[in-house]
Amino acid sequence: MSKLWGGRFTKETNKLVEEETASISFDQKLADEDIQGSIAHVHMLASTGILSEEEAEKIEAGLKSVLQKIKKGELAFSVENEDIHMNIEKFLIDEIGPLGGKLHTGRSRNDQVATDMHLYLKNHTEQIIEHIKAVQTAVLNQAKDHVETILPGYTHLQRAQPVSFAHHLLAYFWMLQRDKERLQDSLKRVSGSPLGAGALAGTTFPLDRHQVAEELGFDYVYPNSMDAVSDRDFILEFMSAASIMMMHISRLSEELVIWSSQEFQFIELDDSFCTGSSIMPQKKNPDVPELLRAKTGRVYGNLIGLLTVLKGLPLAYNKDMQEDKEGMFDTVETLEGSLGMLAPMIDTMMVRKENMKQAVSEDYSNATDIADYLVTKGLPFREAHEIIGKIVLYGIDHGKYLLDLTLDEFKQFSGLFEEDIYEVLAPEQVVANRKSYGGTSQEQVKEQILLAEKAL
Repeated sequence: MSKLWGGRFTKETNKLVEEETASISFDQKLADEDIQGSIAHVHMLASTGILSEEEAEKIEAGLKSVLQKIKKGELAFSVENEDIHMNIEKFLIDEIGPLGGKLHTGRSRNDQVATDMHLYLKNHTEQIIEHIKAVQTAVLNQAKDHVETILPGYTHLQRAQPVSFAHHLLAYFWMLQRDKERLQDSLKRVSGSPLGAGALAGTTFPLDRHQVAEELGFDYVYPNSMDAVSDRDFILEFMSAASIMMMHISRLSEELVIWSSQEFQFIELDDSFCTGSSIMPQKKNPDVPELLRAKTGRVYGNLIGLLTVLKGLPLAYNKDMQEDKEGMFDTVETLEGSLGMLAPMIDTMMVRKENMKQAVSEDYSNATDIADYLVTKGLPFREAHEIIGKIVLYGIDHGKYLLDLTLDEFKQFSGLFEEDIYEVLAPEQVVANRKSYGGTSQEQVKEQILLAEKAL
């Protein structure tokens, strides 16, 4: 089979080279975008008089027919035709004859592939943003149900202070909000049109690049043809935002794994998001959040892989850049799949409020409030801090939590203690007293929920 570019060559391509350099095995995912871009290109060729209206209509009809046949699985992609662009062009020539060869007038595979990836990433970024909203909605719904639910808050994975469970969940809402905003902002760079830049220097044909950009829904046209064909910043930016998002998903997944363990028993994940053991019949394994933790690594790897490919490339296009697609596809699919599982998993998880309440009743996480109590009585905080440390040590030595101590025991450490210390130490009061903006009090959490609803 003769190559569409073979006029200059006297030998056939080595079969191993052909197999290793072809990208059709993965870039066939761009068939929709490639034909969408080609139709816009044909419209422009007709409007500028480069093609006749009749020619443009025949090519457009041929392209639409080819797309339908691809979707029905009636056409077989060929390694000999290397990539999605040349495969589609060959299908078009088979469909409408030599006229199909005019499709490539005024463009190169270099600006064509860049356009395809811009279109692909634009469409999928918008879809991923919708997936994020679904996860945020699930988090927000759980938060609304658990403003009054209290669990231990942790630092260093040691119990620190009691917090509202809604407050804890909403921390992830705001992480996802930043993820969403990063992707929304990245669309500014994704929404640029490289088409018409040619191989690297533009073209001698009187193309109207702005017409093509407008038809394809792009916001602007690359002002430099060399930058247009060699820029992959928009993919790197997407992958960077994706990596940060997967880090957030992994952190939440880690908490779901911990909370659902026998040791914590703070939540129970729905059976539909867990699996069993092939040997231990009692097991209910949180496989989905575990897998989400692991998938973070592949997204990081895709980012580092592309950064490494691009770091030493001279302008403009180089064959190295063929390695930009598989990581992008994998990152998109990983994000869409991960977010797609996360939303219903959060939505269906059962919260064990009584276990959380018991946990905050059997620790020393209310110790800071004793220090604050003494400060309101006039004691300097540093002195109060030392006194509370001694009280906690006393409690540990005597097998007592702070609420178990008698008033006489408190007074051994300071005469400032009064009966009202027990009201101060109640977990519900500890949480309610955190009324500073962004704090965990029910009052502040309810305000935060209103902000979250506006953000959605």
